[in-house]
Amino acid sequence: MQTVCTHCGAEHSLNETELSGHSKVQFRCSKCGKSTVVQLKRRSDATVVMSPLPSFARAAPGGLNLHSQPVDPSLKLPATANVILSIMSGPSQGKSHTLTKPRVVLGREGADIALEDPEISRHHCLLEVRDTYINLKDMDSTNGTFFDEERVRAAVLRDGTEFRIGGSVLRVSFRPK
Repeated sequence: MQTVCTHCGAEHSLNETELSGHSKVQFRCSKCGKSTVVQLKRRSDATVVMSPLPSFARAAPGGLNLHSQPVDPSLKLPATANVILSIMSGPSQGKSHTLTKPRVVLGREGADIALEDPEISRHHCLLEVRDTYINLKDMDSTNGTFFDEERVRAAVLRDGTEFRIGGSVLRVSFRPK
C-alpha cells in the first residue's frame, strides 16, 4: 500500500499483509521522523467502531438494566439445536455452557454465566438468542467487548463466531440436539 507522510509529504510503502485486520495504522516517517496515522479501507461487511455512538447503541445512565427492558417475544432458543458457549482461552479455558434461556448475562459474579476472569466486569455483556443467531451487547463494561479485534457495543454472532471479553475468548456454537 502506498501512502505519504502528512507532515513532509514523503512517500512510503506499507506491507499490506501486515495491515490486514486493522482499521488504522500508525507509522514513523523515515525522512522527518514524525508519526502519521493512515485510515485503511474496510470491507463493506466489517465491524465499524462508531464515535460518537448512535442512539441505539447508547445505554441509559448507570448501564443496561435488564429488569427495565420489556420481554422480547422474538428471543427464543432454537428448537433443533443447543446453543453452546465454549471458553477457548483465559482463566476458564476448556469449560463450556449450554444456554438454557434466550437472554443470558456474562460476567464475573451475579451473572447468569460467571467467568473466573478478573478483567471481566460483574455484568459484562448480554447474549440474546434469536433462533439462528445471537445478538451480543456490551453492558458498559470497564474493559470492553471485542469482536474481530474491534471494541464493540453490539455485534451479531453466528455459529462458530468468537468474541473476547477481558482475557477470555469465547465461541458460540449451534449443535444439533
